[in-house]
Amino acid sequence: MAAKKPSPGKRRKRKKFRLSLKSSKLKKTDSYSDSVGWSQDVGRTVEAAPVPKGPEIIKHQCSLCGAIMKVPKPKKARYTILCPHCDHEDSFM
Repeated sequence: MAAKKPSPGKRRKRKKFRLSLKSSKLKKTDSYSDSVGWSQDVGRTVEAAPVPKGPEIIKHQCSLCGAIMKVPKPKKARYTILCPHCDHEDSFM
């Protein structure tokens, strides 16, 4: 079907669309400066707070007599603890 042609007396005005981008109207130099919540000092770095070290002494309970001992924290995964009360040796792997 062919589209009907409008009569010569009743012409509608066609809307013109702008094809240009809005960025062409913006200034080339950006003068925006945000200073809320951020410091403007250049060269200043934020240092992390020192992490507190864990205790260097751990508590261990003897599996034979039940005495609680304070021993230095082992540096390796495998270690043995000798109970001073009953001379029992606990080994951990």
